[in-house]
Amino acid sequence: MKIYWNGESKNIIGNKVKELRKAQGISQKMLAARLQTEGFEFTDLTILRIEQGKRFVPDYEIVAIASYFHVSADYLLGIEGKE
Repeated sequence: MKIYWNGESKNIIGNKVKELRKAQGISQKMLAARLQTEGFEFTDLTILRIEQGKRFVPDYEIVAIASYFHVSADYLLGIEGKE
């Protein structure tokens, strides 16, 4: 199954995930490990592919990532500001 948002990317949260991760000064591997402690199956390759827009991100993963960074899912989706 191929799902494309704009003809090129499979998700619209990748840039925000990368921005938030870098703001915390953590690696893709560290982010994946922290999400794994929450019970999600993330690897550093998963995070890389999300950030590059090469991986579809299901809704439950968007919620998990938003929760980790203490932002709303709407923020990750570009619907509202960070607050």
